[in-house]
Amino acid sequence: MEPVLVVNRFRAADALAGDRIRADLEEAHALLAACPGYLEGRLGRSLDDPDLWVLSTRWESVGAYRRALSSYDVKAGAVPVLSRAIDEPSAYELVGPDTVLNTALPRVT
Repeated sequence: MEPVLVVNRFRAADALAGDRIRADLEEAHALLAACPGYLEGRLGRSLDDPDLWVLSTRWESVGAYRRALSSYDVKAGAVPVLSRAIDEPSAYELVGPDTVLNTALPRVT
């Protein structure tokens, strides 16, 4: 299993919303950090656009990340915050010089 990088971006409407989103993201990050498979994470704000925020986390595997999202504490406390993320892909495979990249295949449900 390969580590996974998760990048969620958020837009705050104004400075007051920025203060609130910071607190919300810090709380969501703490809940995620308590989950098995969490490796590290950071909260950031854009230097060029102060209304744009990011929560970046790294996980042991995509399974560890998905299990974290399924935990009761994360569902109750972090998912409502994470659901406000900008609608874009958020999970990335880490790429090194010799990494064999994931192949895009249709997934059957």
